[in-house]
Amino acid sequence: MFHPVVTSPPDLGVRRSRAITVGLDGSRESLASVAWAADEARRCGLALRLLHVWDLEPDVHSPLIGSRPRQEPCDADPRSTAERIRRTHPGLDVVAQELCGEPATVLCGAAEESELLVLGSRGLGGVAGFVSGSVALSVVARTRHPVVLVPGRAPIPNDGIVLGLDLSHPCDEVLDHAFSRAHRLGVPLRVLHSPHAQRGPGSDAAPAASAMAPGAADARTARDLTQVIEQWRHAYPGLRVTGEIRPGHPARRLVEASHTASLLVMGRRNRESRLGPHSGGVTRAVLHHCRTPLAVIPHG
Repeated sequence: MFHPVVTSPPDLGVRRSRAITVGLDGSRESLASVAWAADEARRCGLALRLLHVWDLEPDVHSPLIGSRPRQEPCDADPRSTAERIRRTHPGLDVVAQELCGEPATVLCGAAEESELLVLGSRGLGGVAGFVSGSVALSVVARTRHPVVLVPGRAPIPNDGIVLGLDLSHPCDEVLDHAFSRAHRLGVPLRVLHSPHAQRGPGSDAAPAASAMAPGAADARTARDLTQVIEQWRHAYPGLRVTGEIRPGHPARRLVEASHTASLLVMGRRNRESRLGPHSGGVTRAVLHHCRTPLAVIPHG
């Protein structure tokens, strides 16, 4: 029988910040996230850290790490998974680790020690798996470091990257993540701004459902979007970048745009409420409905 083991942080042979950490619980979604993280680590020349967290007091309402849901692959052992990844990714530095603790807290700590934290994402329609429900939202809301959520239900398209840009807060961290990754992969980047449509007496919702060309959009918005793109395009020569304005609900427009993308990138402002950190309505909506890998980049 496999028993949880509390281990000390491993010596990665490199600075801890030069690793990609991926959460592992044996679910289909977490195994998809391992494959995605292994490919990303190899492309970036980083180590891969497989982390399995045992929650000694799991929530009886929602199975988490260490509590294997029914009808899921029983492959939560990071050691055997590490061996498999070493065979499929020769030369990749892979380490396996097991820790006990409250999952969201442990995962947030892992994000602080890593270049990137990668988690499996089930979205709506399931409660099994450690990133479903409150745990996923807690990690995304609390960490100050990038998190990528990888779905496990469908093949990942490979038609470029979509960046959801809030022109009122065009944060450098978010832009840098999207531009640098698109440049590294040699894929096109679509920069999408989605202002809320103005609804008034007699207004028709139909125009909000279709893309609006920059010339037909508010001139100032179009000018601001073009200016941001041009500023960053100079730093990444040869990168194919297009801008698009799609009025409507931002979450809906981002999910629609992500259907054929290999990655959706969006920012999350660090914010506090009386109840503690929270991820914001747009982030929550996209997390629940997106079927494409989603990179959430926190910023001030």
